[in-house]
Amino acid sequence: MQVQFQFSPEEARDEQFIRSAISRELKLPIDSFAYKWHKRSIDARKRDIKINASFEVFPDGVIPPFEPEFNPQKVTEDSKTVHIIGAGPAGLYAGLRALELGLKPIVFERGKDVRSRRRDLAKLNKEHIVNPESNYCFGEGGAGTYSDGKLYTRSKKRGDVMRALKWFVHFGAREDIIVDAHPHIGTNKLPQIIVSMRDCIREYGGEVHFESKLTDISITNGEVEAITINGDQTIPCKALVLATGHSARDIFYLLKEKQVAIQAKAFALGVRVEHTQQIIDEIQYHGRHNDWFLPPASYALVTQVADQGVYSFCMCPGGIIAPCATENGEVVTNGWSPSKRNNPTANSGIVVSVEPTELPGYSPENSLVSLEFQQKVEQDCWRAAGSTQAVPAQRLKDFVEGKKSKDFPRTSYQPGIVSVDLNTVLPDFIAKRLRQAFKDFDRKMRGFLTNDAVLHAPESRTSSPVSVPRDSETCMSVNTKGLFPCGEGAGYAGGIISAAIDGMKCVDAVKAYYDLNA
Repeated sequence: MQVQFQFSPEEARDEQFIRSAISRELKLPIDSFAYKWHKRSIDARKRDIKINASFEVFPDGVIPPFEPEFNPQKVTEDSKTVHIIGAGPAGLYAGLRALELGLKPIVFERGKDVRSRRRDLAKLNKEHIVNPESNYCFGEGGAGTYSDGKLYTRSKKRGDVMRALKWFVHFGAREDIIVDAHPHIGTNKLPQIIVSMRDCIREYGGEVHFESKLTDISITNGEVEAITINGDQTIPCKALVLATGHSARDIFYLLKEKQVAIQAKAFALGVRVEHTQQIIDEIQYHGRHNDWFLPPASYALVTQVADQGVYSFCMCPGGIIAPCATENGEVVTNGWSPSKRNNPTANSGIVVSVEPTELPGYSPENSLVSLEFQQKVEQDCWRAAGSTQAVPAQRLKDFVEGKKSKDFPRTSYQPGIVSVDLNTVLPDFIAKRLRQAFKDFDRKMRGFLTNDAVLHAPESRTSSPVSVPRDSETCMSVNTKGLFPCGEGAGYAGGIISAAIDGMKCVDAVKAYYDLNA
């Protein structure tokens, strides 16, 4: 049975108080039952902060064991094969789901394994060296591995969110991710979970290959026949799950060359703003700071400017801003937090919705117009900050007032920042909407618009600028049999959990495809 309460933060940390409340509510002897948290969220809308608490109660005193709902089968060389491009959440969950269905997953990841990536990230942060195949976006676990591991999704209609979360717990995450309204693993915890998923795929007969880049797809009469890895390894292929993520631009060019249907899509672009965590706590917690009873505060903001949305994205309490370029000659920012979210600064993307129709060079036939616009902004920012991995930056109030900043507080962005008036670097319509949005946000969070906050530009990889249309029933490309566009890169997900769910969905479709053609 379940029971719900509203507690103060202090009460929610007091196990004896919770037990007494459950005892009174259900009229059970205080020592006769067991309980565990079912759902937990913070209501900080008023000065009197409350914790929304929901518990599962077991009158017999026994808490059932955790059930991951993951049932893999051993596969062999004789099993039907699904080739999966990309070892991000979509690709890994596709591989795990394939084991459940008796299909042999063969995963090709262009980047390095999760531990080897760290050396390349260190070179990116400290020496400004971008490895185009191993960075914050490319490598085992995908972009989410070293950018936080946020598991919150609004995509309830896409599939079984709870099953996806339970699989994370099965592979090493804390059960709290099933309880918390905005679950988060942390960049320091996620790598080992990713390794456990990869080891499981191999243990049950699947394959995972690193530094294995898709360089060609052989298509005959509108049907996938083979793939080429690293330019010289050609492999027959009947079912190809393309889970390459939102930053694999070469894949979009390859698909266009092969006449696979693709199209420009709306995306978002803006800046990453960094406040001290103390400022955000004071605003959100009405003067109270995070402590043993309350976590570092977060926020979610949205407004409309010129009929387009401007909103916060990937908000990181107690976090770090990271360099996320995937090519030389560009700069990109993103954010992450460790599991404890205990750094002194908080950051978030503040981004403007961008429609392909408002971009220079738009035409219905130009499927790469959004990608090329995104790329140009990243290159412009790279040049403006001195052609290194330093980024152009500006104090928040200075940006709104059009003043170049004379100095800065300390930034968490390790490669460094350069004072630039971002109004002169960002496209005019982006800068104009951001200026108005920051004024709107200050009305919602008094004190948000402050010169103690610093903007870092650009925040440009919120989602893919290209979609790969697929049939809603078969999940196959609308004009290429055997090709299953998947996850964020194809336009069907917007985060770790929605990508994971889409990976499972696509492999279900692969199984149906094989069954139909048996």
